[in-house]
Amino acid sequence: MPFTPQEPPESRELPELSTEAQPILCPSRLEGLREDAPVCRVRTPAGDEAWLVTRHAEAKRLMNDERVDRYHPDPPAAPKYIKNPLVDMLIGDDLEDTRTGRARSRSLLTPNFTARRMERLRPKVEALAGAMVEDLAARERPVDLHAHFSLPFSLRVICELIGVPEDDWQRCATLLARIGRTDPKDGTSTGPEALFALLGEVATRKRQEPDEDVLSHLCGAGVPDEHAGMLAGGVLFAGLESVATHIDLGVVLLSTNPDQRDAVIKDPAVLGGVVEEVLRSAKRAGATLPRYANEDIEIDDVTIRAGDLVLLDFGLANFDERAFDAPEAFDVGRSPNRHLTFGHGMWHCTGAPLARMELSTAFSVLFSRLPELRPAVPVDELWTQGGTMIGALAELPVTW
Repeated sequence: MPFTPQEPPESRELPELSTEAQPILCPSRLEGLREDAPVCRVRTPAGDEAWLVTRHAEAKRLMNDERVDRYHPDPPAAPKYIKNPLVDMLIGDDLEDTRTGRARSRSLLTPNFTARRMERLRPKVEALAGAMVEDLAARERPVDLHAHFSLPFSLRVICELIGVPEDDWQRCATLLARIGRTDPKDGTSTGPEALFALLGEVATRKRQEPDEDVLSHLCGAGVPDEHAGMLAGGVLFAGLESVATHIDLGVVLLSTNPDQRDAVIKDPAVLGGVVEEVLRSAKRAGATLPRYANEDIEIDDVTIRAGDLVLLDFGLANFDERAFDAPEAFDVGRSPNRHLTFGHGMWHCTGAPLARMELSTAFSVLFSRLPELRPAVPVDELWTQGGTMIGALAELPVTW
């Protein structure tokens, strides 16, 4: 494959991306880039150059373009978004193997996340959420919603779905937090090997005592224990903090839009619209996992060269006024709501049905039990954690 090395990072001044702490729900400083051009040259937190895709139509187009993938002819030399061992593992050095491996992983995981299966799980998840909100309600206010509901709820649901024993839940959460860190000073993070090994050991036991969970399904499909552990680890990483963060930010959005919140309380049929609008508008910016051009691509008067890093910013795309009427407004009745939070096409998130079910359950249970649930501090004092891939809240003090 043709490959043109980048110029040295010091060669030109470019807008810089960051993983530093940010105020929640506030316009991103990158939104000006979206108005300037749909595809912009930027510098990543790792110090490399990349193409940032800022608009909805162009992001959607590139997600349908097979010339963009997680392949690079020389992964160690590939430009990086962040320096993170898990992200580095996603980059393949053989294009056909990369495509085949992604398709195989999707075929193995998709049956575990069908909408029908999620509906079968819903009563159990609702019971869990109900018990957890009662525990929350009994605590002295203000109470940290993130620590006492959002994160443990998300952790328990996804661990049970995957088949992780309860004794290992907290260890998984600790390992995932370390994997997801990226120190803004040196860009380092803990590798995922310990998590993969833990889940591989669980897979070994599942072969002797299978159940209705992801690891049992993978073992039954002939996936080796080590690979099953890697696939399950990827699901955990993608589904834990991201769901917890959207629960937190959804509570903030609904509490600061009381007319929208009251509509949900009065009419549960509105809940689906709530989930989609929270997914669309909870994050204003944030580049997704890196992809690379495997051929030269002409798009909107720029040429993305083979080997270039491509970053699709779904947060920026979800506020693109070319795709959404009044994107600044939080509107639970928005229809259609074609947000890109779960990606699109061959890059659509396999776990989307699970995330939707978790979010709808969480919002329904929280606001039916605590209709006045709201942050206990001014919203402008709430910031995301710096130095993390997800950009989650460290805590969310609430009252009611």
